[in-house]
Amino acid sequence: MSNHHRAGTLATDDSLVTVTPETAGWTYSGLEVFDLGPGPVERTLDGLEAVLVPLSATDVEVVVDDESLTLAGRTGVFAAVSDWAYLPLGSRVRISGNGGEVALCTARATERFPLRVTAAADVPVEVRGGGRASRQVTNIATPDSFPTADRINVCEVLTPGGNVSSWPPHRHDGIGDCEPTNEEVYYFRTGRLDGEHGHPHGQGLFRVYTVDGSSDETVTVLDGDVHLVGQGYHGPSTAQPEYPMYFLNVLAGPASERTMAFCDDPDHHWVREAWEVQEQDPRLPLTSADGQVAR
Repeated sequence: MSNHHRAGTLATDDSLVTVTPETAGWTYSGLEVFDLGPGPVERTLDGLEAVLVPLSATDVEVVVDDESLTLAGRTGVFAAVSDWAYLPLGSRVRISGNGGEVALCTARATERFPLRVTAAADVPVEVRGGGRASRQVTNIATPDSFPTADRINVCEVLTPGGNVSSWPPHRHDGIGDCEPTNEEVYYFRTGRLDGEHGHPHGQGLFRVYTVDGSSDETVTVLDGDVHLVGQGYHGPSTAQPEYPMYFLNVLAGPASERTMAFCDDPDHHWVREAWEVQEQDPRLPLTSADGQVAR
């Protein structure tokens, strides 16, 4: 059975996407995406910690237990880097705004950490890779960028049209000699040229294959699709020319210390050395806290 889910197939009465550990068939990682247009959304984070990321919403009002905060947000995932909030284990959350989409990234957790808001200007942005494997990685809640969380890891990847990311193929499934173990949600938005958010005609490709060769799947990615990666090598994520690709990654696993470690497919590990003599794509970074980067 494919772990690729078309836009709309994971929707509920009040969400565009709902992935829980139970529905994914794993233990830790989850994601919900909401359109705030119909009205406020309320959740109780029972056994969960969360990272709230505006996708195409501005002036997002959030009440966490008895504390209120406002996220400035952004008009689209290709428009700017956004501020975000870490929501503690067990908290009651109410999210409202004037419309637009937000992502509630979740992980099963046992240790409670305090509520925290990170300004967009404080979110680390890096250009990774080289040549046509150049991409932007926005490190929202990774072990290095945000240490005060229990299990959750969150980052965004923006790939210019014609480039690839998730490259070389890698895994973190705890199988065999690969010790790192993380369940990973890929939430895709595919845009068009310099548009600010996803576009209904946007498309790309994504490959996942297991170590033993029993499964090897390359799927067409459309705007709003979700892929659940529980095991196996994944990559590349391919952005078609003129159609930049965004994906939000949510990762969590059983390790006592959060990790983003992975194991490359040994057949393709050599490409990392090739990047040393390749120029990075001058279109990158695509976004910053101030908006789209002039190109």
